[in-house]
Amino acid sequence: MGRITFTLDDAVHVRVQEEARRRGMSAAAWVRERIAAYLPASPPPPAGRRVFHAMGIGGSGRSDISERMEEILAGYAEGRDILREEEERQRRGPAT
Repeated sequence: MGRITFTLDDAVHVRVQEEARRRGMSAAAWVRERIAAYLPASPPPPAGRRVFHAMGIGGSGRSDISERMEEILAGYAEGRDILREEEERQRRGPAT
């Protein structure tokens, strides 16, 4: 385990001690836990490479969105949600 030394304001030091005591752990263990929780889960990307963290976050599960962008936006301008309408039609099944 690596060792690091840092200085805390007296008020912060007291709060760390109190919180560690409240949780039944040493102040050092509490600080290690808090630092580990604060750090990102994965190491940073290599220098010079950009990472887009939002990529795929809003995935719709559809592959035709970019091709139909103008149609979909025109529907929104008319107050319609074309994609939702299509999903509802698919749920209802074929018209008889």
